[in-house]
Amino acid sequence: MYERPNQHETPLYDALVQHSQRKPYSFHVPGHKSGSILPSKAEKHFRGILEIDLTEITGLDDLHHPEESIKEAQDLLSTYFGSKHSFFLIGGSTAGNLAMIRATYQEGKPFLVQRNCHKSIIHALELSGAHPVFLHPIFEQETGRYGPVSSQQVEEALREFPDAAGLILTYPDYYGRAYDLKSMIEHAHDKSVPVLIDEAHGVHFSLGEPVPPSSLHLGADVVVQSAHKMSPAMTMGAYLHIGSNRIEKQKISTYLQMFQSSSPSYPIMASLDIARCYLATFTQEELANSFEYVKEIREVLQSYPLWEVLPSEPGIDDPFKVTLQVKKTYGARLVSQLLEKEGIYPELVTDNQILLLLGLEPTVSISSLKAHLQNVYSNCSATHLEAHATIEQGVIHVEQPRYQKLAYSYLALDRMQPTFLPWSEVEGKIASYSVIPYPPGIPLIMKGERIQPFQINQVKQILEKDVHIQTQESNIQEGIHIYIE
Repeated sequence: MYERPNQHETPLYDALVQHSQRKPYSFHVPGHKSGSILPSKAEKHFRGILEIDLTEITGLDDLHHPEESIKEAQDLLSTYFGSKHSFFLIGGSTAGNLAMIRATYQEGKPFLVQRNCHKSIIHALELSGAHPVFLHPIFEQETGRYGPVSSQQVEEALREFPDAAGLILTYPDYYGRAYDLKSMIEHAHDKSVPVLIDEAHGVHFSLGEPVPPSSLHLGADVVVQSAHKMSPAMTMGAYLHIGSNRIEKQKISTYLQMFQSSSPSYPIMASLDIARCYLATFTQEELANSFEYVKEIREVLQSYPLWEVLPSEPGIDDPFKVTLQVKKTYGARLVSQLLEKEGIYPELVTDNQILLLLGLEPTVSISSLKAHLQNVYSNCSATHLEAHATIEQGVIHVEQPRYQKLAYSYLALDRMQPTFLPWSEVEGKIASYSVIPYPPGIPLIMKGERIQPFQINQVKQILEKDVHIQTQESNIQEGIHIYIE
């Protein structure tokens, strides 16, 4: 990535360090008094960070009305990512998703939403009282997972709902896979519909090829990124970028004040400043070295017959994410337990896949990794695992129309009373809870949808297979709560 002027600077972090070095007397919050009041057992890990855990005192600016170091840091962030304006988020991508959707909401206008979105997207829609239209994702044979929606689906939905308040998509998916987002953005903009992107797993997409392109560079109107997932920011650190004038900056700023703490964490904000500096000054040589490291890791993993390492396509797949398709003889959950016994902790484990997330720089000794993997392999004898093979289910195929509108808006649903009914009586009724088989993590029944016969049949099949179901329903085996119309 082209290194822009001043990107080595970290104005907020520097301001905190300079304040701490003056050894000031604290007659303000927080109560640990810059780490002076602390149990001895916590000193080793906490004292250093608490020295810069400060508050909105003179010289340290205010996240919700930035004029000094925070403004400078956010301006550098905007310059690097090429946005019209960028915000620090101290409540994770969740805070950004809530704010961008609430700021885009227009009464009476639906949102077009990728069905396999993060729960914070659904929460934002509910808080807005919106009337969403859910687009069903495509099943990818090559990965064995549900992925994005198609450009054709988006185009069809926009034709039927040309007055949509916004198109909300997830890019990339949890496994780091991108797709033809540019054509979807163009379809939406042809209808003057803004595009909101949950890019939680793509903060490093700014680094350039062969990493997929950032949605911000593809023309998205608002983009939210979890900085802590792939850059050196603290957990809960995230960014929100505004890419156009279709959404008012002031609206987003107002909602961020509502959804974020009035006492934001300065260590988290400083880490966001540092993470931007890291990405902006990451050289092509360093990137090339990282790709060599990734290649070596993949080669090591491919040498074991426990799994197949799914291929990574340049420009489509995030090279820093490695998916292991575990052979049915072994079972992904048991293999992951053996990995953890060796101190290897994956990012995600499903019934048949294990996702490994590599850092932007080498962090693991190859020789040490080989030794631990050899121990895992030695413990994975087929005779030991045959009894577990029967529980291997793989991804449940969720049948749904290409896109589906809720029976009522969330605002209207909020006024209705729920009641519990057995599965034999719920056909045509409106679900009060979502039913989400995992994997794949896509709602089979969405809160607010009319329950169709094929959905009831699928729930029964899934229950018979003892597949894990995510739901707030306490007695899903017997029935589900529905809304009384």
